[in-house]
Amino acid sequence: MNERFAEFFDRLPDLFGGHLLLSVPAILVGVLISVPLGVLCAKVSLVRGPTLTVASLFQTVPSIALLAIMVAIMGGTIGYRPAFIALLIYSVLPILRNTFTGIDEVDPAMREAARGVGMTPLQSLWRVELPLALPVILAGIRTATVWVVGITTLSTPVGAPSLGNYIFSGLQLRDWNQVYFGCIFAMALTVVLDQIVRLFEVSARRQKAWISVAAGIVLAAILGAGLTPKAGDIHRFAMGVFKGEATDLPAQAGDHDARAAEETGPLLDGQSFKIGAKGFTEQAIMGRLLKQQLARHGASAEVLGNMGSTILFDALRNGTIDMYVDYTGTIWATVMNREEPLERTAMFIQVSHHLLEEDGILTFGRLGFENAYCLAVRRKMARSKGYRSIRALTEIAGQLKLGGSPEFFGRPEWTRVRNAYDLKAMKTQGMDATFMYQAVRDKQVDVIAGFSTDGRIDAFNLTVLSDPAQAFPPYDAIILLSSQAAKNNALHRALSPLLNSIDAAKMRGANRMVDLDKKTPARAAATLLPPGP
Repeated sequence: MNERFAEFFDRLPDLFGGHLLLSVPAILVGVLISVPLGVLCAKVSLVRGPTLTVASLFQTVPSIALLAIMVAIMGGTIGYRPAFIALLIYSVLPILRNTFTGIDEVDPAMREAARGVGMTPLQSLWRVELPLALPVILAGIRTATVWVVGITTLSTPVGAPSLGNYIFSGLQLRDWNQVYFGCIFAMALTVVLDQIVRLFEVSARRQKAWISVAAGIVLAAILGAGLTPKAGDIHRFAMGVFKGEATDLPAQAGDHDARAAEETGPLLDGQSFKIGAKGFTEQAIMGRLLKQQLARHGASAEVLGNMGSTILFDALRNGTIDMYVDYTGTIWATVMNREEPLERTAMFIQVSHHLLEEDGILTFGRLGFENAYCLAVRRKMARSKGYRSIRALTEIAGQLKLGGSPEFFGRPEWTRVRNAYDLKAMKTQGMDATFMYQAVRDKQVDVIAGFSTDGRIDAFNLTVLSDPAQAFPPYDAIILLSSQAAKNNALHRALSPLLNSIDAAKMRGANRMVDLDKKTPARAAATLLPPGP
């Protein structure tokens, strides 16, 4: 337990700082945009309706969708910029609406008095109306603060580090302690920032400047603690106290990346890379595997995990990341938009050719295992009913419920399997892959659309049904390199030992280490490293 919490605390400075760097500037820029716009809405009726309507419409877009849309609009760029813009948009409405309301509800007698003493409209606004409206405006800023700090946790899938990394990684790895850890710190930050803005509001209502000064000092302290490079050293020292040891934290955290980095070689000395990974266990392991292999040759690497397939591919295509592991069947269906699958080698060749010709992406090679979609049932059910293939489900499809990821039910593979075996009557229930193996084990669903290298298939006593119609396409794991990384011959030599080095049994064992034995993805990846540097 201590080892796991040590790792959580080790990551806290970077993720806490990333959360602050996203949320606080988004709120501040939102204030700079929304307050003048709110004043304009209060003074110019022609502008009021369209402006408030557009701001309200943006607010109705689900936050995770808005983040993905920003990535698409920005040409596949991931990281800080799309997340910041999405958060900025979310901050606008409450501040804008409260600014308009605060100005609009100023007592007309106060405006009349201002004109009576000879104030110009601008002077009246600055000296009378805005001070009177300030408590209402600050109330809007409080609302925006709560929204933005909370929504920032969703920036992880678009490659922007935040406290959401704990939550997404915890869900992915079924590590509830990690989920709780991220939630607690995100909630604590939300409450603290909300109370700081409340102090500014109290200061405005009571006209006591010292309260604002005190709130400003507290805010500066939080920003300083979260953003200063020394914050990491402070957290590591605190973690040493937590463990009762005065030792360097990474060496105690079970992170094999640090150990692999010691085995430096001349190939990539001083180079740095960005590695992408999708949001499930195997991808977390693959990201760490690439990082450890590069570390053997003196390179540093950052793993950007929990990303969606489309976002990740676009990031590779535009060079935002340098490499990641994907699957031939995924590229075939989602990138090439092909429906009918091919034999494994033929698909690999066509995928490789298409990516190089159309996108400048190099398919570096196959890792040696295939992680295909598969339909699985409880082993006891398969034995008692004599189920061996998907075809056995055809006659009773209307009595069965199939669990799978929402992405699977939107993919052409499901359409093809459903049509090939006449499963149209089967009920479907979308859920995260984290929960579906447990769901079929506990009889909440009858069948799941699982993954052939998942360690939970054996651990949960499930049986994979054969696919005689070959409706599922091949899913060979392949290393993809961006056009820039493809030109790096030293990188090629560093990664070459990984090719054809991992079979399905090894991959299932590594996945099981994380999903069931609660080892870190880094530790599981270390078991897959090929011999030698």
